[in-house]
Amino acid sequence: MEFPSPLIPATLVRRYKRFLADCLLTDGREVTAHCANPGSMMGLAEPGAKIWLEPNDDPKKKLKFGWRLVEHADGHFTGVDTSVPNRALKAALEARAVPGLGDYDTVRAEVKYGEKSRIDFLLEGDGLTYVEVKSVTLSRQPGLAEFPDSVTARGTKHLGELAKMVGEGHRAVMLYLVQRTDCDRFDLARDIDPAYGQAFDAARAAGVEVIVLGTTISPSGVDVAAPLASLA
Repeated sequence: MEFPSPLIPATLVRRYKRFLADCLLTDGREVTAHCANPGSMMGLAEPGAKIWLEPNDDPKKKLKFGWRLVEHADGHFTGVDTSVPNRALKAALEARAVPGLGDYDTVRAEVKYGEKSRIDFLLEGDGLTYVEVKSVTLSRQPGLAEFPDSVTARGTKHLGELAKMVGEGHRAVMLYLVQRTDCDRFDLARDIDPAYGQAFDAARAAGVEVIVLGTTISPSGVDVAAPLASLA
């Protein structure tokens, strides 16, 4: 998935009100960018961080920049836009390029199901497959990606909804897309949200499948990569 507009480098001044970030461009201008990430962004929103912004000239948008990437000192990248995984995965699913999710006829996004919920992707073929997607950006140990980075009642609800779909005779998949190029394995951050960990265990016991995928990330775009080892 390529970014619609070429990204430009900047330095993070501060992130605030969750969805706003003041940034310093290389020409000395300070601008406010939209931060499409409701999580804590632990370890990713430190003042002085090198980041990449996507400019836009859409007259309907108040903010003319969107924060897309963090570039780490070792040259690795983290994608911070939580809308990117679904966009990247949609293309991969339609190309039947996601391991374990290639046997279907159609891909439908944002389909209503359960108790006032929407499934990220409903795959239709020989039966129905419900796929919920989570963006993973937290890393507190070298090489280890974790989810969630803050308490997520919504994420806990989604696990319960997936378990219900299995109970109704359908296939259900919890897919974690690791938006970091410096991690090769995944685990749950149970200390951050114990309730999510318990819901995860219950969903697995009910038959919900888990897939963890890596990504390739650059200022040009984000693409789905090979599966990562899961310790969860």
